Amino acid sequence: MRDATRQTVVWEALRAVLADLTTATGRETLDIVDAGGGTGGFAVPLARLGHAVTVVDPSPDSLAALERRAAETGVTVRGLQADAGDLGDLLEAETVDLVLCHSVLEYVEDPAAALAAAAGVLRRGGVVSVLAANPLATAIHRALSGNFGEARQVLADSAGRWGDRDPTPRRFTREAVTGLLSKAGFTVADVHGVRVFADLVPSRLAEGDPAALVELERAAAAHPVLRDIATQVHVIACR
Repeated sequence: MRDATRQTVVWEALRAVLADLTTATGRETLDIVDAGGGTGGFAVPLARLGHAVTVVDPSPDSLAALERRAAETGVTVRGLQADAGDLGDLLEAETVDLVLCHSVLEYVEDPAAALAAAAGVLRRGGVVSVLAANPLATAIHRALSGNFGEARQVLADSAGRWGDRDPTPRRFTREAVTGLLSKAGFTVADVHGVRVFADLVPSRLAEGDPAALVELERAAAAHPVLRDIATQVHVIACR
C-alpha cells in the first residue's frame, strides 16, 4: 500500500502525458523507452495499456526479471542491455514518443549526455519524464533521524551527498533538473514533487488512512514550496 501511495502522483502525470500524446499523434499505440527501467515496474503496466515498450538497462539480472514479469503478465517488452547514454547507438533518431528517465540521472556517468541521448531518439513533440532524488528531502530525512552533521553535509555538498557511505552518487534540485533539460533542448512542461509526506509519515498512520494520504500527496505535488522538499523531483519536458 505504501508503494502504491508513493507512485500515485507519477502515474497520474504519466497518464495525462499518454492521453496528450495519443491525441497529438492520432495513434493509440505509442513507442516508449524506459531508460534504466530495471525489472519493469513502469514498463510492464505501460505495455498492458497497449504501448510498444523498450527497456534499456545495464543489468542482465534486471532484464531477466523484466522478461519473467512481462511473461507472467502476458505482455511483450523488449529489453536491451546498455546504459541510458547509449540510446542514440541503440535506436534510430526520432522514433520514440516518450522516454522515461526515472532514478537514472543519479547514477549515470554523464547526466547531461543521457538527456541529450533521450532528446535524440524522441520525435518532435515527444516527451521525457525525469524522476530524480532531491537533496533537500535527504537533508530533512537525515536530520529527522538525528544525523544533523550529515544533513548539513547534504546542503553543502555540490552533489547533495551526506558522506562517503552515501549510496547515491548525486542528487538534483528542481532547478538543477530543469537546467539540464533546457541545455538538452527540452521545454519544461510540468514539475511535481513526489513523496512529499509519504516518506515522513509513520507506517501505522499511512496504512490507517491511505486514501487521505494520497489526496494530501496530490495537493502537495504542485505546491510551489512543498514540491521542492519532496523525496523526488518529477519533471515532464517536451522536445
